[in-house]
Amino acid sequence: MQRALSTHLIVNHRLTTVWLERIHGAGFPLVEIFCARQHFDYRNRSQVAELGFWFRDSQLRCHSLHSPMYSDDCWGRSGPGAVISITELTKPKRLAAVDEIKRALDVAEKFPFRYLIQHLGVSDEEYDERKIDAAFTALEDICLFAKHRGVEVLLENIPNRLSSAERLLHFNELTHLNLNFCLDTGHAHIMEGVENAFHLLKDRIRSTHIHDNDGERDIHLFPTLAAGGSIDWPRIMPLLRERGDQFPLLLELKESPDFPNPIESATLAAGNLESC
Repeated sequence: MQRALSTHLIVNHRLTTVWLERIHGAGFPLVEIFCARQHFDYRNRSQVAELGFWFRDSQLRCHSLHSPMYSDDCWGRSGPGAVISITELTKPKRLAAVDEIKRALDVAEKFPFRYLIQHLGVSDEEYDERKIDAAFTALEDICLFAKHRGVEVLLENIPNRLSSAERLLHFNELTHLNLNFCLDTGHAHIMEGVENAFHLLKDRIRSTHIHDNDGERDIHLFPTLAAGGSIDWPRIMPLLRERGDQFPLLLELKESPDFPNPIESATLAAGNLESC
């Protein structure tokens, strides 16, 4: 498994080539860029162009983009209208969400990436057949737009009633979109358990989000390093390794004062996981 790192770790900082150089220098050949506008403003042509020029000459490859969750630059604090959700039942709001995701996908014209990681709804959202229909309509459009840019859309398991591993498989059965998945260990640990989610999704996992928590809160802890993590990594890591190079070991962590050198700590966590 190749190592990879999500820039979610530094999402409160503007993403520059200096950060990318540090990520590559720390031993990560792949990166996932998190689309939060205070960090990576996919609408900002100069920032996109700057990163595009850098990637052309770098050995670091952009593995994936995490689809935007908010249209503002302050984590949705500007109001509920900033939330981007493809399960939105109101057609104008859903179309606005799709348009925002397409703006992020347009980044592929400046630098290539393989996958777009997409949420099905928002945290704690309840199941509703109408939301399945809404997501199907949105994803038909998004997937076609992505395909024309050489990008595959992956659905991520998140803590809601639409996106457990079992529900994601059900979504594929209902819609026949046959999408592949990004396995999020922290989210699975809160829901059905990492081992159960892995066994359900394993044939369609194409990427991962590796992080830890206490089984209740989605706090993106450093695996093997942070206090409070409760995933049994010696049990989980052999399962992930048995799939070979099907997907990378992609860390999606949250910056913490306990780890003042976050990228270096991410490297240590990756090494510890590989030794499990």
